[in-house]
Amino acid sequence: MKKIINSVEQVENEMVLGMAKAYPQYVRKLDCGNVVVRTNRKEGKVALISGGGSGHEPAHGGYVGEGMLDAAVSGAVFTSPTPDQIYEGIKAVATDQGVLMVIKNYTGDVMNFEMAGEMAQMEGIKVAQVVVNDDVAVFVHKIAGAKAETGASLEEVQAVAQKVIDNVRTMGMAIRPCTVPAAGQPGFELNDDEMEVGIGIHGEPGTHREPLKKADEIVDLLLEKILADLDYSGKEVAVMINGSGATPLMELFIVNNRVSDVLAEKGVKVYKTLVGEYMTSIEMEGFSISLLRLDDELKELLDAKADTPAFKA
Repeated sequence: MKKIINSVEQVENEMVLGMAKAYPQYVRKLDCGNVVVRTNRKEGKVALISGGGSGHEPAHGGYVGEGMLDAAVSGAVFTSPTPDQIYEGIKAVATDQGVLMVIKNYTGDVMNFEMAGEMAQMEGIKVAQVVVNDDVAVFVHKIAGAKAETGASLEEVQAVAQKVIDNVRTMGMAIRPCTVPAAGQPGFELNDDEMEVGIGIHGEPGTHREPLKKADEIVDLLLEKILADLDYSGKEVAVMINGSGATPLMELFIVNNRVSDVLAEKGVKVYKTLVGEYMTSIEMEGFSISLLRLDDELKELLDAKADTPAFKA
């Protein structure tokens, strides 16, 4: 295993320190662990906090800033942050409007965020939550963050976050796994002529393995699953082609070329497309496709201003 690190024990801490030093105009690191918060805290709005294991950069710290998150909490690589870390993040950004926790649907994340939320509520902080059943939660961060910036209530921000969750679907694949520094070996093995379909963001195997196909055929396979799960016909959508960490932009654009054509053939209108690395799995080589079904409110919030290290609108 080759990694450009100093020690396995310091990977997460040094990564977060480096991020804070690179973007001091956006984020600052708390002393209580790997928690970053907005440098310019804004009062009078609902605060958003999210996070999870490290290894998904630029998520989640890269989305802290105007129009998105107010705090991000990082656990060890692919490991949930502790309740104490999350609690400190909540306290650091809480306003009289309350705090919305955006939680990914993993047992440790749900349990630890809920424990932290209960601790904060005991301190008199208003806390609500949504649980994102989709690995690539960037649309939730963007749209809920934009809603919060308008001064909307905690209930309204929670409702629009849930609307995004209900209207987005993602499917991914990989041709090469990633290696967690502490493990020292890949999470699974693939032959040169194989691909893993239905892959998650933690280096775990997907739903099944099959022979490697051409890019267009892979897109057709993934889109078939997405379009079968939610009715997008006649709708406007936002598209995210998300690289897993080591996939060249060249290949992601080839993927998007096919995605755009297939959606046009099926009468699905693309309102906005995002191509790049938004939610990675260290150095996994692969990609995911996310489709968000839009209405007028979601389009307006998707277009609203965002200014963070990793996302600008």
